[in-house]
Amino acid sequence: MANVREGKGGPFGAVVVKDGAVIAEGANAVTRTCDPTAHAEVCAIREACRKLGSFQLTGAELYTSCEPCPMCLGAIYWARPDRVFYAATQEQASAAGFDDSFIYREIAVSPEGRTIPMAHVSLEEGAAPFEEWKANERRVEY
Repeated sequence: MANVREGKGGPFGAVVVKDGAVIAEGANAVTRTCDPTAHAEVCAIREACRKLGSFQLTGAELYTSCEPCPMCLGAIYWARPDRVFYAATQEQASAAGFDDSFIYREIAVSPEGRTIPMAHVSLEEGAAPFEEWKANERRVEY
């Protein structure tokens, strides 16, 4: 609510907790930073990972003011916290003008049929970075 009252961004906040202590906080900063990925959960995850020196949040919990949107849900799965707790539902967010149901629907649509058309460009060397990755003995799996 402070984020809204102070004009800093949308009505979303998140914290990451590990071993009973808050290790990172995040508040929606999309409009303030002109960054569409600056959702509260993503900001909190970035800060927590930076502080922990890890790209995973194993052993941590994420508390967020609203059910995560598809982008945040993806970030959460990549970060791998032990669990997530949320207050408001996506239906409540939608009623306030934050409707991401169309994104959930778009995920199930084939790339070329999406609202923002996507086209696969088949290149002979397109898989080369993956082959390089698989052959790299110093890679860090995630």
